[in-house]
Amino acid sequence: MPKKKVIEVEKKESFFKKWGPVFVLSLALAIILIDTTLLNVSLKNIIKDLNTDIQSIQWVITAYSLTIAALTITGGRLGDLFGRKKMFIAGAFLFAVGSFIASISTNVGMMIAGESIIEGIGAALMMPATASILVSKYKGRDRGIAFGIWGGVAGASTAVGPLLGGYLTTYYSWRWGFRINVVVALVLIVGSVIIKEYREKIVKPSLDFIGVILSSVGMLSLVYGIIEASTYGWWLAKAPFAIFGQTYDLWGYSITPFAIAVGLAILTAFMMWEKRVERLGKTPLVSLHLFSNRPYVSSVATTSLFSLVQAGLIFSVPVFLQAVRGASAFDTGVAMVPLSIMALITAPIAGILSHKIPPKILVQIGLGSFLVGYGILYAILNVNTVAADMALPFAIMGFGMGTMMSSTSNLALSAVSPEQSGEASGVNNTLRQIGSTLGTAIIGAVMLTAVSTNLTNGINNSTVIPDSMKSVISQNVSGQTSNVEFGSGAQVSDKVPAAISTEITNISHTAIKDANKESLAYAISFGVVALISTIWLPGGTHIDFEKNVVENKKAHAAKAKVK
Repeated sequence: MPKKKVIEVEKKESFFKKWGPVFVLSLALAIILIDTTLLNVSLKNIIKDLNTDIQSIQWVITAYSLTIAALTITGGRLGDLFGRKKMFIAGAFLFAVGSFIASISTNVGMMIAGESIIEGIGAALMMPATASILVSKYKGRDRGIAFGIWGGVAGASTAVGPLLGGYLTTYYSWRWGFRINVVVALVLIVGSVIIKEYREKIVKPSLDFIGVILSSVGMLSLVYGIIEASTYGWWLAKAPFAIFGQTYDLWGYSITPFAIAVGLAILTAFMMWEKRVERLGKTPLVSLHLFSNRPYVSSVATTSLFSLVQAGLIFSVPVFLQAVRGASAFDTGVAMVPLSIMALITAPIAGILSHKIPPKILVQIGLGSFLVGYGILYAILNVNTVAADMALPFAIMGFGMGTMMSSTSNLALSAVSPEQSGEASGVNNTLRQIGSTLGTAIIGAVMLTAVSTNLTNGINNSTVIPDSMKSVISQNVSGQTSNVEFGSGAQVSDKVPAAISTEITNISHTAIKDANKESLAYAISFGVVALISTIWLPGGTHIDFEKNVVENKKAHAAKAKVK
């Protein structure tokens, strides 16, 4: 009898030691991704509380993703140099500090410092560690299950963010979304006790600081240009460019094309610099040889394109529900619950099935399902659409998201050696964050521009508003984009007749609906490109790097014998 008890205890301890790290690492990924969507449903409250506008808050959201995008590769390098567990703990600590600062913010600058910069740095240290530790610890079928859980949490977290943020904002305060992060970060630090330290390379050359600067400034300029398109226009200037209290005419052109051109030029210089560093035998921030690995490149491309599509959805739908349907922040989050539930259920199942069904097929099924859900949402969207109408398309999208997310990360990191996993994870997460950043920026800019255009057209084409009043009302309303997005319509003078005021509200709702449909159309087109990119994913069920190396050696040995 005593022997049986001993054996039973050992099994329990073995299970805990084996799978415990997965849940700790997944929790870390969860709070990172939740914070990318937490603010979206709370925009109206934050804008009012901090006395700001949507462009400024959009910068808070985008700058968080941008900080992660710029520094995640660096975080991966630091993990290789000093140990991934150490970077994980350091990242969790910084994440807690940044969250606390964001929770007590009194202005946009303070929120950017806490949420976008300090939290972003912490996330950039934690994120590559979560994936590279999974690669180092788990092999074969266990790796598929681990990434299934990890991917399920990733998929669900992006949808849980609006629900959690909505609940806290509606019943408490949006600030509690950041206060909870402090507690979770402390749990992660304590939970890291069960994580083993992993460091494949004992000696590592110094960091490529010039590469960090070039990539960060290039992305900043590129995204700045896209975001400001809604304010200044895509090509011709809607208003003079203003910065630090100074105004610049720019020959009648918008700042957008200049900022995008400068960003692309700096990113080109970054790639040339990385090539030079590698040619000199030093360690670049991004090894260009990594991009000669076709399975890795195709997996990363699919992931980043999907992140772009997903970010557009998370940004645009809350605006429609709150502006047109009058939903609260919590109601907006509840509307997206079917997406998170389905993603959480299907991702681990997809991970288990990855050794029976080729991950490439799972990714294609997942992406195809996600696009079908997007298409249904586009078809049913009108001013009378309610949250219940969105349940089916959200459930289909959640199924697609869960099915593909674990497989893309597994495909990407199983295509490289454990020694490359830190760098590969950093690049993978960086490009995913770039996709998310560009998704928020592009879809957000498209929607904001469309709202302004639709408002003007709606007023000019109205048969209720007298022609003599259209010019004045149009000029008045065009400067109230934020109010239109988060209120019951544009604010007009009390002297305006009730019929005209009602007409302006109806025009506002129609403008939001049409802008959302335009945003969804753009997102669907990007999703189609993502689906095309899956053609180059590796086939078969044997995606483990070590197995592929062994099989390739056997194949070469067999060929040598034949010769």
